[in-house]
Amino acid sequence: MPIDPQNTLLTVQAGLAQLSTLIVSYSFSAIGAIILLVVGYIVAGLAERSIFAGLGHIHGFDATLRHFFSKIVRYAILILVVIMVLGQFGVQTASIIAAIGAIGLAIGLALQGTLQNIAAGIMLLALRPFRIGESVEVGAISGSIEEIGLFATRLRTADGVYILAPNSTLWNQPVRNFSRNGVRRADISLSIGSWNDIDGAQKTLLALAGADKRIRREPAPIAFVASLGDTTVSLTLRYWTSAADYFSTNIDMTKRAKQAFDSEGISIPLPPPEAPAQETRKQ
Repeated sequence: MPIDPQNTLLTVQAGLAQLSTLIVSYSFSAIGAIILLVVGYIVAGLAERSIFAGLGHIHGFDATLRHFFSKIVRYAILILVVIMVLGQFGVQTASIIAAIGAIGLAIGLALQGTLQNIAAGIMLLALRPFRIGESVEVGAISGSIEEIGLFATRLRTADGVYILAPNSTLWNQPVRNFSRNGVRRADISLSIGSWNDIDGAQKTLLALAGADKRIRREPAPIAFVASLGDTTVSLTLRYWTSAADYFSTNIDMTKRAKQAFDSEGISIPLPPPEAPAQETRKQ
């Protein structure tokens, strides 16, 4: 069959016209997409910096949370921009949003424990039941706070042991913060023989407390009889000191009380000697 040159020319011209139309159409779409990406990137950066600076004006707002929320805003804007760019090329964004939602749900179910730690970390950073440097006890965990993260909190025990505790564990239990109030009460108990002068022993303990500058005058230290035994009297010296001086003051006052009692002849009864163990003979 002979080829009609005229029909062939018309077909080529029609194809070129359609191609030029597509090129022009997609060129405008591509240019618009590029402009949208650039503007979205700039807006996301400005929004991140604005959120970070704005949260910084809130007194006591943690720096970790500032970074966290500002990053969330940035990535949310970038995801929205990408969806808008795909819409420029005729992609059905509704299906993309549904897919992103399904993926987010699957990731959330897979990382349920991790998300609990993140939520607990946000609450710990926002409500601040403890701060870095404070000494706390949460359930079986105790130590000094070294770092509070979004996933876990790092502690150091009194004997130098490293502890990394999940935030959900710390959030779901009562927190005992030994440093927050700034002061702590200490009790020193000593047993003396019932034949000693109880009033004199109490005055000795109060004199020791009054001579130590670390012990607060308000509330005033007190010395009292805690319990009575057959041949012993248990005395307690109660005083208040700063949380930082709690252990050192307790150690020093216990030693000084014993030395003062010895110098004044106030005897502390010794425990009765143990009976010698009898050896069992083999039958």
